[in-house]
Amino acid sequence: MKKALTSLMTAIALAASFAFAPAQAEEFKEGTDYDLVNPPMPTADPAKIEVLEFFWYGCPHCYHFEPDLNAWIKSKPASVDFHRQPAVFNEQWAAHAKAFFTAETLGVLDKMHADFYDAIQNKREKLESEEDLAKFFTAHGVAEADFHQAYKSFAVDSKMRQASGLAAKYGITGTPALVVNGKYVVSPGKAKSFPRMIEITNALIKQESAPAAKK
Repeated sequence: MKKALTSLMTAIALAASFAFAPAQAEEFKEGTDYDLVNPPMPTADPAKIEVLEFFWYGCPHCYHFEPDLNAWIKSKPASVDFHRQPAVFNEQWAAHAKAFFTAETLGVLDKMHADFYDAIQNKREKLESEEDLAKFFTAHGVAEADFHQAYKSFAVDSKMRQASGLAAKYGITGTPALVVNGKYVVSPGKAKSFPRMIEITNALIKQESAPAAKK
């Protein structure tokens, strides 16, 4: 009886240890969960792990990805440099990219980014012409003359030239897409969900942060 009781207690203890054991991290595979960038693209700062988000304001998936992405941005490691990169696949995408770069040049991107999404996704505004964008920027406290000057500036023109065709160089065909350290593309198609996109991105960041990855 005593031996049976001991065996029972042992079994209960083992079951409890399995119940409270930390879950094993999922192993993500190239080609199944993410894609490789071929050839890898250079990053702005080799000392940091770079994460780029290719997006389009007119993309509903990008809009719905924002809550997960913004939560990640607030908690990402200090070693990670995050940048938004407008994808440019046609004239409509280019118009929104130019609005993004204009806001960035004027230093008002942080306060206008969410509103730009809202205007396009919820209010169904096109915001493609210089005239429509001027009204949008002035409604957000930007002097109209300052908007036009930035919109037509060399800085914005240079960024537009760089953005043209950039997504294709990373092998990206749709948005949203996250590129980790110029080497890996994480997209909804492979990840299957926005939270899982974040999980895969974090796993690749950890992989790139390992000493072996830096050699």
